[in-house]
Amino acid sequence: MKRTLTLIAAMLTLTAAVAQKSSLTATVSGLTGGMKVVLCVPQGGRLVPADTLTPDNKGRIKLDREGSTPQFFALTLNQAQSPMVHVILLPKEKVSMDVEYQPELNFLKVSNVKGSQNMALYADYSQLMSDAIRIPERQATLADGMEQLIAAHPNQLMSAFLVTYFETAFEQYAPLYKQVRDALIGTYPNNEFVLHLDEKVRGAVLVGMEAPDIVMADRDGKTRRLSDLRGKVVLIDFWASWCRPCRAENPNVVRLYKQYRDKGFDIFSVSLDNSREAWLRAIAADGLVWENHVSDLRGWSSSGGRLYGVNSIPATVLVGPDGKVLARNLRGPELEKKLKEVLGQ
Repeated sequence: MKRTLTLIAAMLTLTAAVAQKSSLTATVSGLTGGMKVVLCVPQGGRLVPADTLTPDNKGRIKLDREGSTPQFFALTLNQAQSPMVHVILLPKEKVSMDVEYQPELNFLKVSNVKGSQNMALYADYSQLMSDAIRIPERQATLADGMEQLIAAHPNQLMSAFLVTYFETAFEQYAPLYKQVRDALIGTYPNNEFVLHLDEKVRGAVLVGMEAPDIVMADRDGKTRRLSDLRGKVVLIDFWASWCRPCRAENPNVVRLYKQYRDKGFDIFSVSLDNSREAWLRAIAADGLVWENHVSDLRGWSSSGGRLYGVNSIPATVLVGPDGKVLARNLRGPELEKKLKEVLGQ
């Protein structure tokens, strides 16, 4: 019994030594009519309310957190459709900042951060967002500003959160994801944001990489392989009969196929259809005359689509004669320009 108590005491001592306190003091302005601050914490992949905080007579709230790993949470207001401030606190950090509620923009703006490089970075992001909401002309440059901001601070954990701003355009911003992942994976190998970036980058098919082989059944049940087209310039075209933008782009794809097929150009069409009949009708109706049409009729669960990380269509991958990816998501004039560059007029 004595030995057991000794072990428990040792474990409690170790836990106390590992757990490290951090704190956040925020001075909140712009609140009216009994507004309060709501603390939201991660739960089941979402941020859910955990506590309500009433600012003191100087507008201040204070949070004490304890843990040996970075703490992620959010601050919002006790009203419908309230904006959020996302917070990352590292162990032992003592952070202060100002938060201004801008009701005309429905925005919580962070500024005057002290004690945290992560939250200072978030304040810069907050300024970009506030400007873009306030000044319509700034919206056109918001993505560029975000990219520059993150690229300048890849080793800040907040960058792993902010880079997900580009989640729906991952193919375009994959190098930025990789830059942040590479800068953080050694320091935060178990952090959920870093692990997400790692998963995205590991599964990505980027320009210059070997194009993974797609092996799927065609309209007649015959197995077709992307690798059988090695030596040609191949457009992998992810589409579906129900996708209106895909169908609208098909006449341009047909035109380019007819223009360049004698110069070593081919198309490998991967359908994300569920219905065989709809798939075949669309091929006939749109005059998709090339032979390589494949589908496992599993919709978004298509093995080919999952292999290439396709989460929206139309999506394309242009593969060179050596089997390496030349470009992704080229359509219309951009696709034609690239084919002229690779195959000539």
